[in-house]
Order: sequence, then C-alpha cells, then structure tokens
Amino acid sequence: MTDTRYIGRFAPSPTGPLHRGSLIAALASWLDARAAGGEWRLRIDDVDRGRARVSAARDIRAALEALGLEWDGPVQVQDARRDHYQAALERLQASGAAYPCACTRREVAAGGEAGPAGIIYPGTCRDGLPAGREARSWRFRVPDGPLGFEDRRLGPQSLVPAAVIGDFVIRRGDGLHAYHLAMVVDDAALGVTDVVRGADLLPATPPQMLLRSALSLPQPRHLHVPVATDPQGRKLSKTNAAPPVDTRRAGAAVADALAFLGHPPPADLADAPPAMLLEWAVGHWQSGAIARDGLASGLQHPQYRVHKV
Repeated sequence: MTDTRYIGRFAPSPTGPLHRGSLIAALASWLDARAAGGEWRLRIDDVDRGRARVSAARDIRAALEALGLEWDGPVQVQDARRDHYQAALERLQASGAAYPCACTRREVAAGGEAGPAGIIYPGTCRDGLPAGREARSWRFRVPDGPLGFEDRRLGPQSLVPAAVIGDFVIRRGDGLHAYHLAMVVDDAALGVTDVVRGADLLPATPPQMLLRSALSLPQPRHLHVPVATDPQGRKLSKTNAAPPVDTRRAGAAVADALAFLGHPPPADLADAPPAMLLEWAVGHWQSGAIARDGLASGLQHPQYRVHKV
C-alpha cells in the first residue's frame, strides 16, 4: 500500500443487539485506529436480507454511541451497494475467475470433505455444468499454489487454498452476493488499510485475499483478536443468544472489554465513564499485549498450517 493513512472499520451483522463479543472486536478495531491517528468507519453488513433486521442495526449504532465508540464519516450499508457487488462479479466472470455451479448444498455436503472453513467443494462444475443441469450459483475459481500472510497477533499463516478451501460461492443460489465478495468490495471502497476482528474470522482471510488479488484491490493488514466464549466454551454470538451489552453500565462494559484485550484499566479508573477509559486506552494501546491464545478451533486442520511466533 502506498497510502500511509490508517483506516479501520467495524462491520456488524444486524441480526441482534451488540453483545460482549462484538464489543471486544469493535473496541480492538477502534483503539487500533485511534492509537494510529487513523479513521474508524462503521458498516452495517446486511447483505443477507433474510437475516438482517432494521431494529438491530439501529440498536447497534445506539450502543456504540453510548459506549463512546464514535465512527468517522457516513455509515456504509451493504443493502445499498448491491450494484457494486454485481459489477465485481461480472469482472470475475469476464476474466474466467468465476464459473457457474449447479450443485445444491446437499450435493456439496455429500461429495466434499470437511475443511477448516466448511465443506471443501469437490469441483463438480469446475470444467462445465453437468448435462441437463442449470446454474444455481457462481463460484470463485481458486488458483493452485500456496498462500501466506502475516497476522499481527498470530504471526505468519500459510495454506494451500485449493486443497483446504476449494472453490467458494460468490453469488448464492437465492441470487444474493456472498459475504466474501461484498466484504472485499466494501473494504476497498472505504480504503480500509487494517482489518481488526475476532479470530473466528481468520478462515475468511484467505478467500478474501484471493478475491482482492483477482479484482486488483489492495490487501489490508490483519489483526485477529481472541474470541469471547460463554461458560460452555461456545463463542458468544447472536445465534447462541448472547445477552446485549448493558449500556446503562457503559463504563463497566468498556473496562471489561479492555481487560479481555490485555489492557486492564488502573484502579483509579475503576468507576470511570467510557470517555475517560477510552482516552487512557488510546494512550496505552499495544496490540502485542493481547493474549496469543484464542485461536479459532476450526483452524486446527492438517493442511492449514498455523505458525505461532
């Protein structure tokens, strides 16, 4: 990247309220941007119309404001950007990097093997649609060869995407553009230089890097932070009915998230409001202080070599 500005972002899906796990990811991203003197942008990832809720998007924004996590510029909303995703898809189609697929989810599950990011597509339609079948979706043609990248917390990562991920969907059978394609198009539009998010999204990095290369988009730096879990060891998520952050106790919520990220506030800030805690945290933020555990268990795969430093 030739642009030395720092532009970070937080991109929640509006399927429920902001919970502790989301706050930790948002705070890590916000602090990394502010400590670098950079911008922090907000995107509402509502590309999946079936799951998105207008009320959840409103509640997430209100919670961020109550916690002192102010963003720069207008909020980017995916639902308004579908023409951009279609244009990117057409570029991939024209270059041969995308191909039509007739397979159903059941067929892929029956013919594929389990990988760290889901079922590995067996390549049924890679060389053309089977006789008598029509396209349901479009897939990205993953190139051969290894892929490596540096994570700022986890260190060097390497894998062979064709063997471990396989050709992945970029337009779904219901006509919606897939998460990976929307993500890279939107990040490029914002000029994002640094992606800071939970370690559960580490498997999303290789396919997103491949799409950026195919679309000649800049590659951001990556920092994947530990994932908060519930007492049963499950990742905190809206799917698991994680309770919303109590913004009536905003200072306590921010202090808790800071401690999780390896930056416990000093005793004299024990009852401080969010603004004071955040001011202290910006001045003391060091990504190297974040614990090196918290790697998503889904990455423990023999073909996905995770090198810790």
